[in-house]
Amino acid sequence: MVVWTDAERAAITGVFKKLDYDFVGLNALGRCLIVYPWTRRYFATFGNLFNADSIMGNAKVAAHGKVVLTGLETAMKNMDNIKNSFAPLSALHSEKLHVDPDNFGLLADCITIVVAAQMGSAFTADVQAAWQKFLAVVVSALG
Repeated sequence: MVVWTDAERAAITGVFKKLDYDFVGLNALGRCLIVYPWTRRYFATFGNLFNADSIMGNAKVAAHGKVVLTGLETAMKNMDNIKNSFAPLSALHSEKLHVDPDNFGLLADCITIVVAAQMGSAFTADVQAAWQKFLAVVVSALG
């Protein structure tokens, strides 16, 4: 079980209050698909993902990026029970989609980069530490 301090809870909820789901979702997932091209194999039904421009202009990438952020919001709302909350999603990604769990960590890193860029100086070291702890718990639950 993960123990969250009040400061960590406040930092994580604070990040979510400032997130533009459309922007962060597209840019984080898009960045992941561009920087780690092997991750594209999980999105074969998304159409043209052959270069950065096609990825960043792909409506399905944008839509799925928003789904990812909505999933993270669910985790935030269930911080004391992320593993159980994500059990069905974990089973889907491992048993049906056969996603290598290491890829969740790569996407989490991309999300952090985009969130940090969007928040600027408000993304302090303490906020970043809480945010990365949160994402580590989510990645572990999905793996």
